[in-house]
Amino acid sequence: MWISRFPARAFSARTLPIWLLMGLGAVVVSAMNIHQKRSSRLDSDLAPVTTIPRSPRSLSVVLPAYNEEAIIEKTVQTTCAALAQWTDEFELIVVNDGSKDRTGPIVEQLMNGDSRIRLISHPINRGYGSALVTGFHAVSKDLVFFMDADGQFDITDLAAFFPLIEQYDAVLGYRNPRCDPWIRKFNAWGWKQLVRLCFGVQVRDIDCAFKLYRAEFFQTFDLETSGAMINTEMLYKFKRAGFTYTEVGVRHLPRTEGIATGARPAVILRALRELLYFARKWRWEERNDPPSFLR
Repeated sequence: MWISRFPARAFSARTLPIWLLMGLGAVVVSAMNIHQKRSSRLDSDLAPVTTIPRSPRSLSVVLPAYNEEAIIEKTVQTTCAALAQWTDEFELIVVNDGSKDRTGPIVEQLMNGDSRIRLISHPINRGYGSALVTGFHAVSKDLVFFMDADGQFDITDLAAFFPLIEQYDAVLGYRNPRCDPWIRKFNAWGWKQLVRLCFGVQVRDIDCAFKLYRAEFFQTFDLETSGAMINTEMLYKFKRAGFTYTEVGVRHLPRTEGIATGARPAVILRALRELLYFARKWRWEERNDPPSFLR
């Protein structure tokens, strides 16, 4: 049995929320029977590409950040240096989600030397989803890319995405391999099963924070979730609208600075509440007021 590969302590109080998620998700599924339009997909394992023709498209990059003073300067500088090789027009939007450290002031100093860097600050921590939505509302370019600011991704992997965005409406990264503790991998597996059952969304790495979209998606759809459900919402609405995507493996690096917050019980329980609420809400909307492209 697959679960037998994990130690007995996997079933401790730390992982209890996931088992609650899975059980409640099964109940939701049996009541909903959600039907999804299928999107074209191609799974790709591409070698990193660092030299490509300059893209004719402009690019907005959204970096959500919370208490990342130890790494934010390096992340912003390396991102800008890489983007300058690939496109003539880009903007880098850092969304400081109520950080209690020097994340905001550090980005402000970087802005003084580079007009392409923008900073938007939340006065209090509002959650990962809210930080992304704030950034999406501020973008002004043809393409939208988002990446976590914690230094666990290599921005040079984005080079392989640009040729593919000419064929698809989005290019989704998946961590290959994922450099996280086994407990986070296990929790991610449980969440992935719930999302597949409740919303019909099935991708390799739903919460991988390394994705490139055409901006029209964010100009057309309102995003409603504020926490860890944000990637699920984006892909649910994206697939339901009939957009196409491909998946590409990207490098994932060990976290060397800062503290990860995604596995905190409060974050997991918030995601559970959003999952149950929006599963019912979106199913009701499908039945009573389907969007024009599905009528």
